[in-house]
Amino acid sequence: MTNVKEFFVLIVAALMAIMILFGIVVSYRYYDVWSMEMQGKARLAEASQSRQIQVEQAKGEYEASIMRAKAIAVVGKAAKDYPQYRTQEFIGAFGEALREGKINQIMYVPTEANIPVTESTRLLNQ
Repeated sequence: MTNVKEFFVLIVAALMAIMILFGIVVSYRYYDVWSMEMQGKARLAEASQSRQIQVEQAKGEYEASIMRAKAIAVVGKAAKDYPQYRTQEFIGAFGEALREGKINQIMYVPTEANIPVTESTRLLNQ
């Protein structure tokens, strides 16, 4: 009788093992499909996010270019309406370069009507 019980337990154990293996194979196939679906959704979300980032960057660049154009127009109008504006800008940039130590040497060139005088000793004889 014990042989029959052992045989019966062995058959039940073998059937359980086969059912577990079958369950693993079937569930793996479902898991594989589900995993691929999740990977696809993740790729789609990443592509959508990348596109949205590019759109926002393009909008920012567009707005910045409009602001730069307006600033250039304002500077151009100021330079046209006020001739001394360019001189003041030059003096400011020159002073800043001196403070930062970017200028090592200053040379003075005598001018008459914004034209360099190359023969300055010529005027001493007159």
